[in-house]
Amino acid sequence: MNPEVVVAEDKSELVAQAGARFVDTVRAAQAERGTASVVLTGGSNGIALLEWLREHSSGVDWSAVDVWFGDDRFVPHDDAERNHGQAATALLDHVRVDPARVFAMAPSDGDFGDDIAAAAADYARLLAEHASEGARVPRFDVHLLGMGGEGHLNSLFPHTDALAETTETVVAVTDSPKPPPARITLTVPAVNQAREVWFLVAGTDKAEATAAGVNGGDPVQWPCAAVRGTEATVWFLDRSAAALL
Repeated sequence: MNPEVVVAEDKSELVAQAGARFVDTVRAAQAERGTASVVLTGGSNGIALLEWLREHSSGVDWSAVDVWFGDDRFVPHDDAERNHGQAATALLDHVRVDPARVFAMAPSDGDFGDDIAAAAADYARLLAEHASEGARVPRFDVHLLGMGGEGHLNSLFPHTDALAETTETVVAVTDSPKPPPARITLTVPAVNQAREVWFLVAGTDKAEATAAGVNGGDPVQWPCAAVRGTEATVWFLDRSAAALL
């Protein structure tokens, strides 16, 4: 299935287009199944989308949405680097989400202390508990992704063991090339269970990786080429990021 490419004039338009489609997709899932399941991402575009949704998602029943995270930094709970904290500030603290349905990855000062492997295993357990019989992760309706200039997504970087993982759904990363080094991340097999995978990408420095992801580059070199949704893979781009397509 070829990816869908949506090109906006600038980042603001990119966020608005992705936001409107997010609302429609979640509402459709809730109309069909009563609930929706989404995976949030950090980064400037991911947080900008959440800020947009704070003002424009009145049609979403947030109390019937399961909220997951594609990755997070293994730092104390109140560290500004935490994706969960940024998502709470941008959106989750402002909508009627059910706290019991927001599944944050454990911080380094949480129940598992500095045992990052145990924290990763616990997130895998949570995913499996909310999956259908025989599956190890839920069928996410939307998995949101940012992307680095080298094509990384979540905390899956080129030529790393975490990217190469084919069995586990969640792994600990202790040597991330982008600080902080300790992270917990969903793996390629977990991401690829999502109904729809969306990339939110802006900037000229992302153009080469975008072209590799859209056109099927080597996933070892370009992690963004390794993931796809079971029903749709959508690239929301500004014109700079789309320059090499």
